[in-house]
Amino acid sequence: MAGVRAWGRRLAIAVAAAACLSAPAVAGDISDAQTSEIESIVKAYILKHPEIVQQAIQELTDREKVADAAARAKSLDDLRGPLYSSPNEAIVGNPNGKITLVEFFDYNCGYCKKMLPDLARLMKANPDLKVVLRDFPILSDASIDAATIAAGVRDQFKGEKFWEYHQRLLGMHGLVGKEQAVALAEEMGADMPKLAHDAQAPQAKAGLEESFKLGRVLQIQGTPSYIVGDAVVDGAVGYDDLQGKVNNLRKCGKTVCS
Repeated sequence: MAGVRAWGRRLAIAVAAAACLSAPAVAGDISDAQTSEIESIVKAYILKHPEIVQQAIQELTDREKVADAAARAKSLDDLRGPLYSSPNEAIVGNPNGKITLVEFFDYNCGYCKKMLPDLARLMKANPDLKVVLRDFPILSDASIDAATIAAGVRDQFKGEKFWEYHQRLLGMHGLVGKEQAVALAEEMGADMPKLAHDAQAPQAKAGLEESFKLGRVLQIQGTPSYIVGDAVVDGAVGYDDLQGKVNNLRKCGKTVCS
């Protein structure tokens, strides 16, 4: 143990010296021989105790996660207006619910399809839950086409009817694009001339641009992603994870209670 401590002390001195090597005022005071000795000490210690590399990487990863979470939390505070009350999104569940969940989804996302029953179950189990559906079509041009048509449908179908349209379109097998979105809208009784007009209106494109902007600010990389209270939740985490966060929001006002 004393030997390891001695190595540790030597490493600390070596690392401190190495950190100063690039400083102009110090670099000239250290000879090439001293520089070589410092490098040899650092290398020898790492080779003898390689686990410190893994520990350092884990520490860096943990710090980055904390920093990312803090940045996302600040962004959430700044974006609550467009996240929760924009005309460019659909509201299902309880529109006056005390708890709000936002989902970023793509109609061609397999994991979004997998999470659809869990989201339906979450809404049924929590009558005070407001769910905001936000198109985030990042997988293909077909996804953009489907989202554009859905935006037009959203202007006609509200609440439960749009939720039915959304479930049926997202639940389709194979590629979902304009053809599938239009056919389903017609089947469900949409005003087709109005839909054709609305899908071409500037607002449809503006809505997608807004989603992409929100995604960049919140560092959303894929679908599905959820905003629940003070947290950004990445991926198909499942019913239990989302329900746990909803329960915590009721309990302490945060997704993680201390």
